[in-house]
Amino acid sequence: MKPGGFQGATWGALFVLAASVLWGTTGTAATFAPDVSPLAIGAVAMGFGGLLQAAIAARPMLAFGGSLRRQWRTVALGSLAVALYPLAFYSSMHLAGVAVGTVVSIGSAPLASAVVERVVDKRRFTRRWAVGALLGVSGAVLLCLAEAGHPDQAAGAEWSTPAGIVLGLLAGLTYALYSWAAHRLINTGVPSRAVMGAVFGIGGLLLMPVLAATGAPFLASWQNFSVGAYMAIVPMFAGYVLFGWGLARVRASTATTLSLAETVVAAVLAVIVVGERLPALAWAGAALVAGSLFVLTLPARRRQRPAADAPDVPGRQSRKVTSAAAAGSVSEAPAGSSGGSGL
Repeated sequence: MKPGGFQGATWGALFVLAASVLWGTTGTAATFAPDVSPLAIGAVAMGFGGLLQAAIAARPMLAFGGSLRRQWRTVALGSLAVALYPLAFYSSMHLAGVAVGTVVSIGSAPLASAVVERVVDKRRFTRRWAVGALLGVSGAVLLCLAEAGHPDQAAGAEWSTPAGIVLGLLAGLTYALYSWAAHRLINTGVPSRAVMGAVFGIGGLLLMPVLAATGAPFLASWQNFSVGAYMAIVPMFAGYVLFGWGLARVRASTATTLSLAETVVAAVLAVIVVGERLPALAWAGAALVAGSLFVLTLPARRRQRPAADAPDVPGRQSRKVTSAAAAGSVSEAPAGSSGGSGL
């Protein structure tokens, strides 16, 4: 499939949702390697997944090497966030439980991403995003409250759940930062493959010392090795290829909000595969998250205005998208204009 043939914010949203489904399997997959530490799980997943991203993107990375070097600060910020995210995320799940760690990490990312865009890029919050984020974060909070009542899912110590929540917030911030950095680089005209290869490749290299120090259990059994291989190839490598395509078509705050679908997938798999039981409050939270996804992915109605009634007013026209990689990026058009979806 050629991603260039699937333009527009709707396709971008579908790519992000597909990635979120893959990511939602990571917590359940990690339970099949109980002897492996969360640091090792995070390092092998994002580390090797990032190196695979760089391997398939070697040619576009070389072709756009000059552009990437000129924006080295953004590349460095994104790469550091990539390296920190899995360490915080999997440690959060280990301490606070799979459901709570996932919900806090992914649920906090949309707000962090929107704040980053507002502070750095001076972008206004759209009404559609606000409604979608309110529904999604509310659903994530309900999931978190429902799952917090299951102490058997936590590590057992009194400090474990609060520590897990703090690490989950750190994971949400780093997720927002590398999503913003990648989207910013793509919007300069660098293809998503080159951007994701550079940011995730460098991030993967940064994780190699962590893997060398903690990854011995992966060689202790075929099951542990299989879990590590699955985590690196399917959710991290394939998932972030899809995510890169999505970031080329929707703004970072929309992508992080859509990724709330991961919390629902994680909760459902915890019930079906792991055998956890979700109370009614958790299902209500999942329904709210599903509602937020509906709001964010529903195609916007385009306003048709006669040409004679549409005078050229400074500040009201949509900017021209300067690269095919940025096609469908709604940050180029004001909310409600005919040139964007308002996501």
